[in-house]
Amino acid sequence: MIIVSACLCGINCRYDDGNSLNEKVLKLLQEGKAIPVCPEQLGGQTTPRAAHEISNGTGADVLDGKCKVKGIDGQDSTEEFLKGAYETLSIAKVSDAKIAILKARSPSCGCGKIYDGTFTGNKIDGNGVTAELLKRNGIKIYTEEDEFEHS
Repeated sequence: MIIVSACLCGINCRYDDGNSLNEKVLKLLQEGKAIPVCPEQLGGQTTPRAAHEISNGTGADVLDGKCKVKGIDGQDSTEEFLKGAYETLSIAKVSDAKIAILKARSPSCGCGKIYDGTFTGNKIDGNGVTAELLKRNGIKIYTEEDEFEHS
């Protein structure tokens, strides 16, 4: 089984109440090979919600208690992002998922590059909170921008 960001399946769960439909990811879901998750919703965030970024660090730093996830409105949502990451990990474990395909640059799901916390579009090297937690637990992470096996 593969864990996928729900927004990539066309589910309107993004912060702006939209989605990021990716036909290859949707095909995995339709074939019964994928489980859609939205870590932010699993953590208790509403849809729509304020845009969020990791402030002064990466998902690794959030997991290690070194920085926070904040909304563009200044709201500290670190606890919700952590809860969503651990809920996603639980789903991955019970479904024996070894792969996740997650939304690029998201503060939860981004892998390799995320926004820098200034809400200016600048990117830094690092992972979102959920992507980092899944990686730490041996799950291979891709984004929808990567080439991934979908057979």
